[in-house]
Amino acid sequence: MACLEGKVAIVTGAASGIGKEIARRFAAEGAKVVIADLQIASAQAAAAEIEAGGGIAMGVAMDVSDEAAVEAGVADTVGRYGGVDILVSNAGIQIVKPIDEFPFVEWKKMLAIHLDGAFLTTKACLRHMYRAKGGAIVYIGSVHSKEASLLKAPYVTAKHGLIGLCKVVAKEGARHGVRANVVCPGFVRTPLVDKQIPEQAKALGISEEEVVHNVMLRETVDGEFTTTDDVADATLFFAAAKTNALTGQSLIVSHGWFMD
Repeated sequence: MACLEGKVAIVTGAASGIGKEIARRFAAEGAKVVIADLQIASAQAAAAEIEAGGGIAMGVAMDVSDEAAVEAGVADTVGRYGGVDILVSNAGIQIVKPIDEFPFVEWKKMLAIHLDGAFLTTKACLRHMYRAKGGAIVYIGSVHSKEASLLKAPYVTAKHGLIGLCKVVAKEGARHGVRANVVCPGFVRTPLVDKQIPEQAKALGISEEEVVHNVMLRETVDGEFTTTDDVADATLFFAAAKTNALTGQSLIVSHGWFMD
């Protein structure tokens, strides 16, 4: 029997990249998957791909920084599938600049998507998980949940914040049967990372190749990017856990870049 058979899973930012791979993996393990994304057409296309492969999925429009949009997306999920068993909070963007040049409006945008979005989706899903007396929340953090890098002040701040949020959810959710965890990937070659390469090259005054090998992958044990498969494996591990033994914990998936 598939390990998520009959479970309902919302994955935010799942129309592409890491979120899409997690959604595919969950569907293959029997979950009814909700692709929640800012781009509804892309969300529906990703859901159609899953259904074409024999899975069950739907796409919903969701701006995770907008409380009304989050509540509507979760309500659509419950209306279609009857509840929410798993939330994967994955939606995110990246903006790289030195702190002294970082516009406050962009700082607020970053925190709104990464941290407010995690809070709002958690709050909306917990009510249904508490009612059902069980659930799992997995936040997609980063190696930057554990350490810092140049040019990424709001991203590092938000990703550190996810660790704190997770720990509180793990404590508050325990009596309701809800677990919470964080997966902390290294650099994954997605459009989000591809966008950063020329931006960091310009900001640091080095070549794009140097950004890849001397900044992004320098501390890995094998010079390899983390893959979407790597992240999906870890996310499934937490989502399908049978006990509370690991609740509140984070797992680094970085090819040895950071070891905790």
